[in-house]
Amino acid sequence: MLHESRPAIFVTGAASGIGRACAELFAQRGWFVGLYDVDVEGAEAVAATLGKGNAVAGALDVSDADAWHRALAEFWVRSGERLDVLLNNAGILATGPFETVALARHEAMLAVNVQGMINGCHCAFRYLQRSPGARVINMASATAIYGQPELVTYSATKFAVRGFTEGLDLEWSKFGIGVCDIWPSFVKTDMAENFAQLASARSLGIRLKPADVAAAVWACAVTRPRLHKTHWTVGLQAGFLAALTRIAPPAFSRQAVRYFAR
Repeated sequence: MLHESRPAIFVTGAASGIGRACAELFAQRGWFVGLYDVDVEGAEAVAATLGKGNAVAGALDVSDADAWHRALAEFWVRSGERLDVLLNNAGILATGPFETVALARHEAMLAVNVQGMINGCHCAFRYLQRSPGARVINMASATAIYGQPELVTYSATKFAVRGFTEGLDLEWSKFGIGVCDIWPSFVKTDMAENFAQLASARSLGIRLKPADVAAAVWACAVTRPRLHKTHWTVGLQAGFLAALTRIAPPAFSRQAVRYFAR
């Protein structure tokens, strides 16, 4: 059954954490929400709390392009043929000294955090193009500001998100599709358990909640600043570090990151 025309958002990694918080916020504000995750039972459980006719949930391994095609086709029908926002939120990480993390885990971070985003944008393009004013929002991280020790591959994937977002935003502007990313610092999610051993997390603290990031995603989705804004920081720490790296010599930024990671 088609739903009445209203804005629609497709969220990956929607079963918990930031993805869940975003799905709940957008549903509360009248949007139709697609919740997709490898944890399909979790996504369906969240969708069931959003009210009848407000959401659709399904299985999605973002590293599988065929799975993207199936999920987007279903969502397009259920949303009334709208895709106003694609939120590439799904992500995984591993912490610890680079050489102690299994190579398969490094490869998995690349497959989910980078290839998953590329798959999503490529597969969703034809739907985004048919939704006036559509926007892609990619979940990056404050680790995209300066490389982080004991998070090096995760940090590298977020640098990739940053560069991809900047380039695609320029490229897709001719289609009226905006592309931006979100840069939170440490967030209290299930992933936060992996941060406990990080010196930088102990120094800076894990201060953000998923709702804080969801609020930034909402602002990115619905506002159009006078000066174009590609990167949206979340929290004072990410904002400060981003400003610092813009104005300080690289050697100073390196020492600052090294200090917090002692």
